[in-house]
Amino acid sequence: MTYFVPAVAGLFTGAGLIIAIGAQNVFLLRQGIRREHVLSVVAVCTASDIVLILAGVAGLGALVTAYPQVVDIATIAGGAYLLVLATMAARRVARPVAMDTAGGAAAASRWAAVGTAVALTWLNPHVYLDTLITLGAIANSHGPQEKWVFAAGACVASLLWFAALGFGSARLAPLFAKPRAWQMLDVLVAVVMGTLGAGLILSAVF
Repeated sequence: MTYFVPAVAGLFTGAGLIIAIGAQNVFLLRQGIRREHVLSVVAVCTASDIVLILAGVAGLGALVTAYPQVVDIATIAGGAYLLVLATMAARRVARPVAMDTAGGAAAASRWAAVGTAVALTWLNPHVYLDTLITLGAIANSHGPQEKWVFAAGACVASLLWFAALGFGSARLAPLFAKPRAWQMLDVLVAVVMGTLGAGLILSAVF
């Protein structure tokens, strides 16, 4: 039971950060619909997320050892960022759009698909805020062992989401072509991010 709470917190926090409309998710969705190099793209997205999550927990943990006040600063910054994400998601709920998942390009090579997945992941500045700062701050608000359980939960969330999106997208294609589906996802993102953001800021201030 000691590790259950941080594990579940990591799972839902990780899910809340990655389940949103974005170039990486749309690219993976398209690859799944076309059934092109899905395993390779899922592997790249998942491995990249895991590396960034673990680096965020480890890196921020090292800073905390030398400068304990970093946790409060990072927690407030992470909470503010989550509130921004919640606001953006809420705005998308009010103005939902259909995503162009079909595309019209010819089949790309495996290396082209992998290269695109790498670029969409590592060249996205938001991914560093999500994993290195936000997840790192939340993880380090738990104990020295619990933070790694939290990180494991976040890693599982990435694996489950990318695998489900990649391998299940062929069945979900008609659904995700409709604005309503992304609207419902953004409702979830707005609620989760808003709750977590407010909780982080309140925990740091009080």
